[in-house]
Amino acid sequence: MTTKKFNIGDIVSVLDEAIDGVVVAVKNNEVTIETTDKFVMTYFVNELVKINNSSDLNYIIRSETLVNKSIDIQPQKKQNLPTFKSDKIEKGVPEFDLHIEKLVKNYKGMSNFDILTIQTDTAKRHIEFSLKNRIPKIVFIHGVGEGVLKAELDFMLKRYDGISFQDANYQKYGLGATEVYFKQNVK
Repeated sequence: MTTKKFNIGDIVSVLDEAIDGVVVAVKNNEVTIETTDKFVMTYFVNELVKINNSSDLNYIIRSETLVNKSIDIQPQKKQNLPTFKSDKIEKGVPEFDLHIEKLVKNYKGMSNFDILTIQTDTAKRHIEFSLKNRIPKIVFIHGVGEGVLKAELDFMLKRYDGISFQDANYQKYGLGATEVYFKQNVK
């Protein structure tokens, strides 16, 4: 089993959490990172994964993932596959599951307030990202439960201009999801 080696300045992501950051200190098997939100946090080596910068040529040259590939001189025969025409072009819509077990590794001992705070903060980050990157539609999966998270989502979404939302497709999600639409400004 190989041990992960982190160096100061490496860009890392925390496993099982939506946290990215830069390594600022390494001591034994503990790594201290500064998150993109400027928080300093410490994790064990096995809780982090290094994010490789694909534009770093030195990484690509040293990469163990490079494989010698033989090139076929003769082109492969083109297969006639059946084609289907659709009236709608359906692109994948980003879905975000806000169930607490999908957001944190261990939620035992957390208060309901802490759980709801993590869920709403995650939803807010996804909304901000979608607005910034002009994503037209996302889906939040919140489950049915007692409806507290859905009510918080509705309250939060009403505060944004240029956003409309509704219950998601019943056949696909049941009553446990909300579709969010971002009205795009044409420039």
